Amino acid sequence: MNNNITGKVIVITGASSGLGEATARHLAAKGALLVLGARRTDKLEAIAKDLRAAGAQVEVLTTDVTSAAQVTALVQKGVDAFGKVDVLVNNAGLMAIAPLKEGKVEEWERMIDINIKGVLYGIAAALPVFQAQGNGHFINLASVAGLKVSSPGGTVYSGTKFAVRAISEGLRHEVGGSIRTTIISPGAVESELKLGSTHEASLKAVGVKYEIAIPADSVARAIAYAIEQPPEVDVNEIVLRPALQDY
Repeated sequence: MNNNITGKVIVITGASSGLGEATARHLAAKGALLVLGARRTDKLEAIAKDLRAAGAQVEVLTTDVTSAAQVTALVQKGVDAFGKVDVLVNNAGLMAIAPLKEGKVEEWERMIDINIKGVLYGIAAALPVFQAQGNGHFINLASVAGLKVSSPGGTVYSGTKFAVRAISEGLRHEVGGSIRTTIISPGAVESELKLGSTHEASLKAVGVKYEIAIPADSVARAIAYAIEQPPEVDVNEIVLRPALQDY
């Protein structure tokens, strides 16, 4: 029986580890055609080798989501290789936790560049393709930190994830109908995201919070659920967190 994922061309940013890698592996097992982007080409190639050995069709492209041109090239890779793009998973992200008084301006800028502008670059790249096709699906990774400000320490990170949710909802309003939009808002999930802080005390605090983290595959299954719905069903947001997480 068709699972509504088999044969779909799915582009994933930040696909070299964590949520991106888990999603790639999960969707490949369901028959998706994958286009994987990340900065670490060696890791992308290793994942692609595994998936191809299992029979999946996978393309990879070194991609830094802070470059609009590179994100556009990643989406175009899908069109060139498979003739279409059905889903864009805007997954690449950075969580650099530190109190505002630490003045980590460069980290603030990096989070804005990756978490907000990276999503916007994905939208700019894929929207014309989706509109020309008459269908498509954006899946944007936000966070429970986009539902409640995580402070002290996570104020700027929360700001970026509130922005992802606002942009995604505005996108849904604007494109409606044949183009679907899903926000995935995870809590503590096992990935490299927890390692993004350079502020030692904050890094330790994050490590403690992530002791209850759930596997990255939890998010992969949520993404698959949104994709596999029939085209008239638009799953707009999924919030998932460890059962023990209190916010």
